[in-house]
Amino acid sequence: MAFDGIVTKTIVEELNKNIIGGKINKVFEPTKNDIILGIYCNGKNYALNICINPDNCRFHLTTYSKPNPQNAPNFCMLLRKHLIGSKIVSINSFDLERTVEIILETYNELNDKINKKLIVEIMGHFSNVILVNENNNIINCLRHFESPRELMPARPYVMASNSKSSFIKTTKKTFMEIINKNIALDKQLSNLFIGISMAFVQNMCEYLKIDLNNFSNQDLEKLYDTISEIVNNLDNNICNFSQNKKDYFIVSCDNKTNLQVNFFIDDFYHEKEEKFAFTNLRNSVLKIVLAELKKYTKRLENINIKLEECKNMDKYKLYGELITANLYKLDKNISSAEVLNYYTGETITIPLDDKISPSKNAEKYFKKYNKLKNALKIVTKQKKETKLELEYIESLIYSVEDAQTTSILEEINSEIEENFNLHIKTVSSSKPKESKNVPFQYNINGFTVLVGKNNKQNDALTKNAFDTDMWFHTQGIHGSHVILKTEGKPIDDDTIYKCATLAAKNSKGKHSSNIPVDYCYVKHVKKPSGSKPGMVVYTNYKTVFVK
Repeated sequence: MAFDGIVTKTIVEELNKNIIGGKINKVFEPTKNDIILGIYCNGKNYALNICINPDNCRFHLTTYSKPNPQNAPNFCMLLRKHLIGSKIVSINSFDLERTVEIILETYNELNDKINKKLIVEIMGHFSNVILVNENNNIINCLRHFESPRELMPARPYVMASNSKSSFIKTTKKTFMEIINKNIALDKQLSNLFIGISMAFVQNMCEYLKIDLNNFSNQDLEKLYDTISEIVNNLDNNICNFSQNKKDYFIVSCDNKTNLQVNFFIDDFYHEKEEKFAFTNLRNSVLKIVLAELKKYTKRLENINIKLEECKNMDKYKLYGELITANLYKLDKNISSAEVLNYYTGETITIPLDDKISPSKNAEKYFKKYNKLKNALKIVTKQKKETKLELEYIESLIYSVEDAQTTSILEEINSEIEENFNLHIKTVSSSKPKESKNVPFQYNINGFTVLVGKNNKQNDALTKNAFDTDMWFHTQGIHGSHVILKTEGKPIDDDTIYKCATLAAKNSKGKHSSNIPVDYCYVKHVKKPSGSKPGMVVYTNYKTVFVK
């Protein structure tokens, strides 16, 4: 369901039982849409998360840390000036409105005790965080609007008007009278009443087995009673939130724990944002890598075209030799010459430029031959380098597609920066100094087996392994380096097969039926000087086929 007025009021009820009297000791602004207030109350530290992102706007306590920018934005500095050290007097919501008012007790420049308000408006694209002084004038707000309301510094704060009715003040009789049976219940109730979302009505009707489009008076009475019970008992044990695969919804609860809804909402949106950030970063990284793939593929096509041209270089050399040998009988200003090819004994026709002399034509053909001869050396080398580059890019594509976490993608992003001088903006504002990612670790028949997650980890695994450890990799297929820590013990065939299976499962060929996996001791694996991350050569290997 959406973060509607019912959720907002439930969150506020829980906060009133836990952080009233607490002091604000920290203020952060991790992103342009987030404000984090650090609160100390009754010997405990809390973090109040205010998010005005239109897709995930919300207000709750959080246990998840977010990166703190080195340079605090202006609004964050303003909040620190006015709020640090202030005491939370009350937290209020109005009816089922998604507006929350935090009353703060603080002192002015003359050391007089005054109250300020931090107002959180959760309204989709118009969501905002507003700091108001004791005279109800706006000190500043996170977002400035001139319409539909004027939310600018030094203007009086006016709460948003709402033309909808209050469900709390609506009697059952009135409810029955205003419902139109020709309009779907979810759309109708969300348009009629403050703070009730379509998703909430859909969940309630599903729970009560009421058809949204075909309902009776008895269904309406049952729906009214259930919603009334919920909105009138938001601070009691009856209200809790549960989750399915994509959404959350209200359920009855007889054993509600402290701050249960706050932390449930915190977990739900954290997971949602992590997935969103992961998908966005993966798509961004993949877009850059695919662009590089397209560039190098085009380069290889051009190299192949040039190599095709180079195949004719011997013909141009022959033309030059034959023209030179027959200069005495060639007239000037002719467009072609028929001469005997003394290599084959056949007569051939050589095209000539009639604007220049035959000797100049011969010189032109020799020049073209020498140019193609030199080009052949260069493009042959370029083709080899381009193929290696394409192979490396394909390994990056596999790593991106196989990545499971944002931190692994950030490692791959770092690798791309180093090797292509490109940068993809990551979800964190500052890059971690040291990667916290570690290889996958397994136990096979009592042996420790390590599997790299990307090219950098593959390099590190192989570099740090002992010569007596065993190295596994799919033959001719992009995948992870697998290291079997032998500790000097003999390795049986079953262990080798299981390690090879692990290498196959962590490769691009994991969906194939019969995969060749090469294995050898680490002492036979070498990394060529200057080669790309993850690239190695190996000798003295054996191959096992796994399903």
